[in-house]
Amino acid sequence: MRTLYQFPLSHYCEKARWLLDHKELDFVAQNLIPGVHRAFAQLKTGQNKLPILKDGERFIAGSTQIALYLDDVYPEHRLLRTDHTLREKTLEIDLIANELGIHVRRWGLAHALAEGDEPLEIMIGEKGYLRQFEKISKPILKTMVSKSYQLDKEKVEESKYNLELTIDSLNKILIDNGCRYFVGDRLGLADISVCSILAPLLELPATPWEKEYAENISQEFTEFSQHLLELPLGQYVKRIYATERNARVDWRGM
Repeated sequence: MRTLYQFPLSHYCEKARWLLDHKELDFVAQNLIPGVHRAFAQLKTGQNKLPILKDGERFIAGSTQIALYLDDVYPEHRLLRTDHTLREKTLEIDLIANELGIHVRRWGLAHALAEGDEPLEIMIGEKGYLRQFEKISKPILKTMVSKSYQLDKEKVEESKYNLELTIDSLNKILIDNGCRYFVGDRLGLADISVCSILAPLLELPATPWEKEYAENISQEFTEFSQHLLELPLGQYVKRIYATERNARVDWRGM
């Protein structure tokens, strides 16, 4: 059985889950503890980030590398086109989305943690040592997340600026391709990358970022989310999630 080592709330891990689902490959999602995950990741892959896919005896780190690996080993339902020009365009958009993800994560987490402890509740999980000692683990985890993702005011504002620029650029690319898909005429890596990365900003139903109580959301976040939904890009993300995100594994993991 394939195992995807993940953080449930990570949009990069959501991208990896979607890649595996698109390929219709069976897997289990295994949660790791933030911070503690670094030792495991370093031991298995020589780097310290998730997601990591274990397929047989092989460990593949990073959502884009997972996509390339899956196309090489499991060629059905290809994620990248064989045409060189389309392949390069896909990888270019994927790179833009990956870089955008840094700013989505920082800005979104800053707002989510300011609104309450829901992100920490998900990170801690329903059982295990962190849940048993949550009175101690929760403030430690919050400090660790804030430091790791640089959630200070200056960095958060810088990420908001980069968000706006990149979303405008992606919106134009989408319009140029007729607003249906980013590359070609069917779902591929570029679409999965962009949709996964932007999903936390839209808090779509049946995703890790769906909010149960709208009153807990800040006005700034609500206004930005609404602005994104008014763009072709926002409507596209909403449509692709509704029609083509056929999740086969619970994002909450094990």
